[in-house]
Amino acid sequence: MRIAVVGAGWAGLSAAVHARLAGHQVEIFEAATQPGGRARALPLTLPDGRSIEVDNGQHILIGAYSATLNLMQHVGVKPQQALMRLPLALCYPDGSGLQLPPWPAPMDAVAGLLTARGWPWSARWALLRRSLYWQAKGFRCRADTSVQQLCAGLPTIVMESLIEPLCVSALNTPAERASGQVFLRVLQDSLFGGQGASNLLLPRTDLGRLLPQAAVAWLRQQGSPVHLGQRVRALTQADVGWAIDGQTFDAVVLATSAPNAALALENIAQRATDSIATAVQGWIRCASALAHEAIATVYTYCPGARLPQPMLALHSNAGHPAQFVFDRGQLGGPDGLWAFVVSASGTERGLLTQGVLAQARGQLPHFLGSSPIVALQTVVEKRATFACSPGLARPELCIAPGLWACGDYVEGPYPATLEGAVRSGVAVVHAIGT
Repeated sequence: MRIAVVGAGWAGLSAAVHARLAGHQVEIFEAATQPGGRARALPLTLPDGRSIEVDNGQHILIGAYSATLNLMQHVGVKPQQALMRLPLALCYPDGSGLQLPPWPAPMDAVAGLLTARGWPWSARWALLRRSLYWQAKGFRCRADTSVQQLCAGLPTIVMESLIEPLCVSALNTPAERASGQVFLRVLQDSLFGGQGASNLLLPRTDLGRLLPQAAVAWLRQQGSPVHLGQRVRALTQADVGWAIDGQTFDAVVLATSAPNAALALENIAQRATDSIATAVQGWIRCASALAHEAIATVYTYCPGARLPQPMLALHSNAGHPAQFVFDRGQLGGPDGLWAFVVSASGTERGLLTQGVLAQARGQLPHFLGSSPIVALQTVVEKRATFACSPGLARPELCIAPGLWACGDYVEGPYPATLEGAVRSGVAVVHAIGT
């Protein structure tokens, strides 16, 4: 088949690569001048004038991201070189928190829960009992259950130092309005998955080089045109298939954000046949109903600053907004460069930056260098993810015959993660082929 993919983010590139592997002819259209979508490289200038590449938002992967790791290998990226693999650790600056040993699963999770530092034994046993209960239930709960309801009765220290930060980092939605079922799926595939599933995989390079640039190069080598900086002007129903700016394709995959996909479909709904228009309008209503959450990353610089490990969890509140901090100097970047991540962010950019600097001075004074810490840049992705709420209806892969969608927001078991995006690309190619 001749397939067009609109959008060269992680979902679109996944769809394009897997379509090409399945023997289809593929052509990619991307309005931006670089691939990657909401997980791409970003230029940054240090105080001494050096130019470096960071990310438009700090991301991590975990060992359970099997589809993403497979895609990287397909396009020639070696995960063992591009990613730093560490046992899962949600440790705080004072040394408290959860750290899993490098043991076979699920014994690593059990041992980590039983040895969590700073927790009383009653809290450890309470979480272990609840985890075994979830496992016995097949990691299933009612669709309308929130994470807060799912974890009702767990000790406060467990909620504040593990459940809430894990929930907001994985689902980018606060526990009181996050889906308990999606959270359980994340736990099942990570903490209670196979060997290495819970491991942290921290990128040693910027996100552009981690996958998107390699995927574009691989596609071009396979003879698949990749048009960067080329916005699609017209998507119309053809006599057979669909047409993009006059070119006819057997299938078109919209791999843009949900709002952009809905906007592109508005004209189709007005001009298509009745059956197509009805299907398109239903998809638009579902996509337009999605609420979105922002994620902010504050890059700071302090010569001589070094964390005890590449990633630390932080105690967050209104004045100290970040949940995690990453030492980019330990991940291939310049020494003293830190990335503070604020999930589900709703604070104004200036106040956010001030709060992070105050948080660094208040929670990380022992790890700062002799020079003052300064903010280099605050990156806010206002629609970074959809709000992963209980019972959420997500748009389907199939919009209409021959017209498809993929992205981290489409129907699926995962929240808005890189793995969710990549898996949607795999799923849409499989659906087209069937």
